[in-house]
Amino acid sequence: MNKERKLIIAGNWKMNKTVAEALTLVSDLKRDLAGVKEVDIVVAPAFTALSDVSKTILDSNLKLAAQNMSEHNFGAYTGEICAGMLKEFSVRYVILGHSERRQFQKETDALIAKKAAAVHAAALKPIVCIGETLAEREGNLTEKVLETQVRGSLAGLTKEQMIETVVAYEPVWAIGTGKTASTQQAQDAHAFIRKTLAAMFDAEVARKVRIQYGGSVKPANAKELMSQPDVDGALVGGASLEARSFADIIKNSI
Repeated sequence: MNKERKLIIAGNWKMNKTVAEALTLVSDLKRDLAGVKEVDIVVAPAFTALSDVSKTILDSNLKLAAQNMSEHNFGAYTGEICAGMLKEFSVRYVILGHSERRQFQKETDALIAKKAAAVHAAALKPIVCIGETLAEREGNLTEKVLETQVRGSLAGLTKEQMIETVVAYEPVWAIGTGKTASTQQAQDAHAFIRKTLAAMFDAEVARKVRIQYGGSVKPANAKELMSQPDVDGALVGGASLEARSFADIIKNSI
C-alpha cells in the first residue's frame, strides 16, 4: 500500500436495489463507516436511486458514483444520461468501460476514451475499467490486452486529467465467479498498468494514479490485496450489496 495514494474503495451495485433498498444500505453504511477517514468510500447505485441516495449521504464520508455516462451532452440521445444530469445529484465519480458494458453493450476503447473526456470536461472523475478474459490470460495475452485497453481507453487525456482518473483492473474471469486473482497476479497486473501509464505520460503521473482491483473482493482477501504496493483500492461488486461485507472490506483494508 502506497502512503502517497489514498485508498479508494467503490461499491458497484450494478442493476440491483430499489430506491427503498438503496436507502437502507447507505443508511447502514453511514452508521458502520462513520469514523473512517483513511479511505475514499464510493457507492454506485442504479440511476433511479441516485437522487435519494445523494440526499442521504450528503453529510457523510460516502461519495457518489454513477455506473455509466453518455459521451454526449444534453440532446436527442434516447435512454442516455449526461454529465449535467449527474451533477444535479452531487455525483463525484463515473464508472466507465466496465467489462459487462464492454461485453453486452459492445463498448470500445475509443468510446470509453470519449466518455472519459466528457467526464473530465464536467469536472467529475472517471473510474476506467480494464481487464482480460480467461482465454486471454491462458493465452499469455494479459499484458498485451491491458496495454491496448489502457492506451485506447485513456487516449487524449492530459497529465492533469490522468492524475484525477482512477483505473480499475478487473480480470473478467474473476468477476462474480468466486475466483480471485492471486495477490501476486493482482500486483503484477497493477505494476504493468503503472508502467504503461509512465510510458504514456510520465513517471510522476504514473506514481500518482490510483489503480483499484476488482474481481470477487471479499472481507477475507481485502487486507492482503490492499497491502500490495501498486494496489490502491477495490471496485467491489456483489460484496458491496450487503452493508456488513462492504464495511468489513473497508475496515480490513486500513
